[in-house]
Amino acid sequence: QVQLVESGGGSVQAGGSLRLSCAGSGYTHSRKSMGWFRQAPGKGREGVAALYTGGGTAYYADSVKGRFTISHDNSNNTMYLQMNSLKPEDTAMYYCAAGGPGRWMYGDSLTRADFNYWGQGTQVTVSS
Repeated sequence: QVQLVESGGGSVQAGGSLRLSCAGSGYTHSRKSMGWFRQAPGKGREGVAALYTGGGTAYYADSVKGRFTISHDNSNNTMYLQMNSLKPEDTAMYYCAAGGPGRWMYGDSLTRADFNYWGQGTQVTVSS
């Protein structure tokens, strides 16, 4: 059973930084898609960033390009999201997800349908 556990959320002022972590276990495949999504109150779940552990170009939503960096440490099955220059509109619950090769790898947007496993979420709050 795949388990994903997020950590690293918190409250920061605008312009600050946070690093989220997602510790994974129970995988049966070493190569997989890993992604970060977020959901603000009253809004749908938005794809933020994704990567494929087998290599290739990472995906970033336009709203976070140049500010967020996704990475994955294969040695400990942990994914990270470094978030810099945070804005109040980045406030949301952040979820990590895992799945097989996804359509985002071929130019589509990052969607929930490409991911089978989800963490419980970690809250990020950015104040102005």
